[in-house]
Amino acid sequence: MASKPGNKTNRAPNQASKSQASKKQASKKQPSKMKADVVHQKTDVAPLDLATLRERIDGIDRHIQELIGERAQFANQVGKAKGKLAAAVDYYRPEREAQVLRRVVDRNDGPLNDEVLVRLFREIMSACLAQQEPLKIGFLGPEGTHSQQAVYKHFGHSIHGLPLASIEEVFQEVEAGHADFGVVPVENSTQGTIQSTLDMFLTSKLKICGEVELRVHQHLLSRAGRIEDIERVYSHPQSFAQCKAWLRQYLPKAEKIPVSSNAEAARRARNADDAAAIAGISAANVYGLKAVAGPIEDRPDNTTRFLVIGRELFTPSGNDRTSLLVFIKDQPGALYHVLAPFAKHGLSMNRIESRPGHTGLWQYGFFIDISGHVQEEAMRRALDELSEYAQEVKVLGSYPVAIA
Repeated sequence: MASKPGNKTNRAPNQASKSQASKKQASKKQPSKMKADVVHQKTDVAPLDLATLRERIDGIDRHIQELIGERAQFANQVGKAKGKLAAAVDYYRPEREAQVLRRVVDRNDGPLNDEVLVRLFREIMSACLAQQEPLKIGFLGPEGTHSQQAVYKHFGHSIHGLPLASIEEVFQEVEAGHADFGVVPVENSTQGTIQSTLDMFLTSKLKICGEVELRVHQHLLSRAGRIEDIERVYSHPQSFAQCKAWLRQYLPKAEKIPVSSNAEAARRARNADDAAAIAGISAANVYGLKAVAGPIEDRPDNTTRFLVIGRELFTPSGNDRTSLLVFIKDQPGALYHVLAPFAKHGLSMNRIESRPGHTGLWQYGFFIDISGHVQEEAMRRALDELSEYAQEVKVLGSYPVAIA
C-alpha cells in the first residue's frame, strides 16, 4: 500500500542480523544460578542519578577517543610498513576492510543494530586511511544522488567525491587514473538491471572491486511543499518506475518528465512552485526543497545494488563473489555446458543475464555471478573446464559480498 502525502514514516526499519537473532535466542535460555544471583544483586542496587550517568558517559567518551587515536597511529604505522607507495589507492585493501566489518557484526550483542555499528567502523577506517591521502571516488552525479549515498556507505565520508555526468564518464575517469575507484548502479530489486552499466564491461578493462546494497527510499520534494500545487514531476526513469502506483493514485494528472538523475530533478524542481522531484531526502537538503511525501516507493524493500570499479583484482576476503562475462560457442547445449562446471564443483550461481555482445550479429555475452573467489581452487577448476565450451571468458572481478 502506497504511503499518503505527508506520511514520512520510514516503512523499512533496520532488521537485526542473523547473528544478533541467534544471540537473542540464546539469551532467552534459563540462566544459571550464578547468573540469577548477579541479576538479583543488580536489582538491589539503587539507580544512578543523572549527574553520575553523564559523568560515566563522559569517561567512556574520553576512552573511546583515546582508542580511536591509538588505532589511527597503528594504521599510520601499517602505511609506513608497506613502504613508499604511489598514491592512496595503493594503501586501500577492500578484502581487509570486509574482514574487519564481518567481525564487528559477529561481535555485536546490541543494543545498536549491525548496520549502525558497521557505519561507525566504516567512518573510523575511512578517517584512518585518509591520513595518507583521501581516496578519489567517481560517481553518477550531481550532488545528492543515491550513487553518492552508496559511495559514503562503502568508503565513509573521509574521501574526495567526484560527481560525474554519466556512468560512461565514471568508467573513463577511473580508467584514466583521475579517480581511484568508481561507484555505479547495476541493478534494482524491483526494476532489474541497469543496462548501460553492463554494456560498459563489454569493452572496459576495469575490474569489480566491491559491491554496495543501498535501501532506496524515494520522496516527493518541492519548493513550496504543497501537493496541490504540483503540475509536473521530474525524476530519473528508474525512480518513476519504482513509484508508479503512488503517482497514479496521488498525482494522476501531473506531467512526468524524465531527467538524467534524481539530483538533476531536484535542481530543476527548485525553480518553480508547481514543479516537484522524486529523489532521496538528501537531495532536499542540497537543493533547498521540502518533503511533500515519503517514502513513496511502491515496495518497502526497494534496494539498488552498486558496483565498486577499479583497476586491479584483490585477494580473497573469505566471503566473496565473482562476476564473469562469457561468450559461448554457437552449438547445441552450449549454455548448459558452460554452467555445468560450477554445479560440479559446488559453486552457487547468483545471477545470469545476457546482453548483445557487440562481436557480431545475434552474438550474446552472458553476465554470470558466482559465489567464491577466482583464486580459490574450486573456481579455478570450474573456469578451466568451461573454457572448452566458451568462446571467451572474462573475469570482471572477485570481490567481498556486501556487508550490512
